[in-house]
Amino acid sequence: MENFKPTKYTLSCVATGREFEDMGWTLDDRECKTPSLVRAQYEKKQLEVKPDEYGLYKYCDWLPVKRILKGSSAPVTYRSEALAKHLGLSNLWITLSGYAPKHGVTMSTCSFKETEAYSVCARIDENEDRVLVVASAGNTARAFARVCSDNNIKLLLVVPSDNLDALWFTEPLNDCVKLIACDKGGDYFDAINLSNMALKSSKFYAEGGAKNIARRDGMSTTVMSAVTTIGRIPDYYFQAVGSGTGAIAAWEVNMRFIEDGRYGDNLMKLIVSQNAPFVPIFDAWRAESREMLPYDPKKARRDAELIDAKVLSNRRPPYSFAGGLYDALKATGGDVVVATNAQARRACKLFKELEGVDINPAPAVALASLIKMVEAGSIDKDACIMLNITGAGEEAAKKNRELFYLKPSKVFSLMADIDEVVNYVESLF
Repeated sequence: MENFKPTKYTLSCVATGREFEDMGWTLDDRECKTPSLVRAQYEKKQLEVKPDEYGLYKYCDWLPVKRILKGSSAPVTYRSEALAKHLGLSNLWITLSGYAPKHGVTMSTCSFKETEAYSVCARIDENEDRVLVVASAGNTARAFARVCSDNNIKLLLVVPSDNLDALWFTEPLNDCVKLIACDKGGDYFDAINLSNMALKSSKFYAEGGAKNIARRDGMSTTVMSAVTTIGRIPDYYFQAVGSGTGAIAAWEVNMRFIEDGRYGDNLMKLIVSQNAPFVPIFDAWRAESREMLPYDPKKARRDAELIDAKVLSNRRPPYSFAGGLYDALKATGGDVVVATNAQARRACKLFKELEGVDINPAPAVALASLIKMVEAGSIDKDACIMLNITGAGEEAAKKNRELFYLKPSKVFSLMADIDEVVNYVESLF
């Protein structure tokens, strides 16, 4: 790993096709007049997977990283036997992110959000003195907190008060990580608003969410794991979504694999799932609308409280942008499926019984959606299916261990003003 050399890449604007250099933390094309994602165009067209000791960075050919950070673990893909037999599927592959040592995956925060955090944080210049700002509904905050703590990167997290129980750790955190929260009753969208106030200070900079190529390409390591393990591009990709960034990433890396030339030329059908009653992506897709539909804030907050998979409660996903989730679903002939809490709980129990690993509510929603499609006869039972299990193994990770919870330095009212927020967060660092 001492010989690590960052891979060369340029950026391209999805809306216009304009190619340009990455200035270090470019999140969009300033010359583009319409909302659009930018993509990394890697010089290496064929992926050369590095040895396992590289952790997540075994896929560094297609990651926009400047360095290798310590402590990462890559997703693992294996062929399902018990669950596949139960569902009558002949070619079901499970891509597992979480803590499941028997499968060789050891993400200490138990979530595929680590794939984002290790990629994003390795894109940061070592001499960056400003503070990274990440708004999260829970899992993303836990992953970034762990990675930044272990690698001494200054971080301000912003999380809704109702989701603070997601911020558990098996070891205490470094003081470089700070947390503020929005008041009870607030949701992920309120956390984003609060983070945007903090970003009015020049001492802070935005992680960027879906706009950050490192976030999307980090998430795409799940598909890199699947394709290189199976030896072909799957026919179907199942994942539960709040923002849909992981599904966009899957589509993008799918196109890279087609260009690679060794794994087939098909586009996986993206089947993304939401947890009812919080289903804004489902509603927009069913209405055949490129724009998200109006969602009353009070109803949205109430719906977010009702779902088990709190991490899926994003009111403003990157759906309508050029290169966003709408385009990804259209391009791949994909669909949006809904699962209730009860269906997801049954799926969770089934996975534990048959595959021997406990899974988080979000991937249980994805599995519930697969079960619904199988029962409806709307999926070929011999199709090559990738089920993206985005979080697992919390029971094993927490067993016989003391847990440490990150507490907010301050909880802000949903009506907080910018000056109050800026003055406070500047005093934290």
